[in-house]
Amino acid sequence: MVETIQWLDGAVVMIDQTRLPLEERMVTCRTYQEVAAAIKDMIVRGAPAIGVAAAMGVALGVAEAAEADLDAQVETICRTLARTRPTAVNLFWAIDRMKALYASLRGRPIAEIRRALIEEALRVREEDIAICRAIGRNGAPLVVEGKTVLTHCNAGALATAGYGTALGVIRAAVEAGKRIDVFADETRPFLQGARLTAWELEQDGIPTTLITDNMAGHFMKAGRIGCVVVGADRIAANGDVANKIGTYSVAVLAKENNVPFYVAAPISTLDMSIASGEEIPIEERSPEEVTHLAGTRVAANVSAAHPAFDVTPARFIAAIITERGVARAPFDESLRSLANAESGNVQP
Repeated sequence: MVETIQWLDGAVVMIDQTRLPLEERMVTCRTYQEVAAAIKDMIVRGAPAIGVAAAMGVALGVAEAAEADLDAQVETICRTLARTRPTAVNLFWAIDRMKALYASLRGRPIAEIRRALIEEALRVREEDIAICRAIGRNGAPLVVEGKTVLTHCNAGALATAGYGTALGVIRAAVEAGKRIDVFADETRPFLQGARLTAWELEQDGIPTTLITDNMAGHFMKAGRIGCVVVGADRIAANGDVANKIGTYSVAVLAKENNVPFYVAAPISTLDMSIASGEEIPIEERSPEEVTHLAGTRVAANVSAAHPAFDVTPARFIAAIITERGVARAPFDESLRSLANAESGNVQP
């Protein structure tokens, strides 16, 4: 399994996801500013992985901070990391977790504070791997034997600390002995499906076919798709889900063709503070990511739009798979129940 992000020798080391699949290159971040840049530039991406990176970024920043005026420095570190990507709620969840720990340690020797924050960041990473495996176990029974699973974007090991959410469900189904194959949407414009999901599944030896985003409806209508499994960057209290742009289109097509549409995400992706997806902030990225490919212009000299995410209304979602169980409609009740449940046996 790929090591998406690690803490090594006092630095945050992550695989550069902008270079895959042509080059497997590691990036070493020695400052919290470098971690923030890596998140913003999508060297590390995927909501759970962003959360881990943010936790490590806080720990790294405090490890390098001067003892004088530490409170103000922690606020600056957290504010810098929080400004990187607005949609993925795991980013803010991880920062809040680290801030709460720091607050509980205020006044302790700085060496103790630094050590505790590093240990907490490592705990976030290990918990994420265990959580993804639990999501996989809970979701595997939903995968149809002998059918193709369609996934959009990348919600695999690369989007987490390891194993993956949507791809965790696929991996767990294969490990349970189910005969399945995968269709991976290419996921324009950043090509996470073509570059990352296909690469991951190839590494695992899981049969995978790459399709363009506009082929999904064709294969659903032909009866090839048994279910759709995607990840999420934020889930509202009513079950509306923000995920990579194009997810909403896939969900509508799935509903039209009676194909179950599943979302796989950790409890930390739930944002129970917002009532619906209308309140989810949508990141707008550079239009050049639409008009250019690998630095080369592929479009006419016109303006371009690039919302990085869209929101899928809960009515299109058959189930939301978490480490604590599977939520179904009415989601405002089932998600609240899971959010308030004990974490169970998913601790590392």
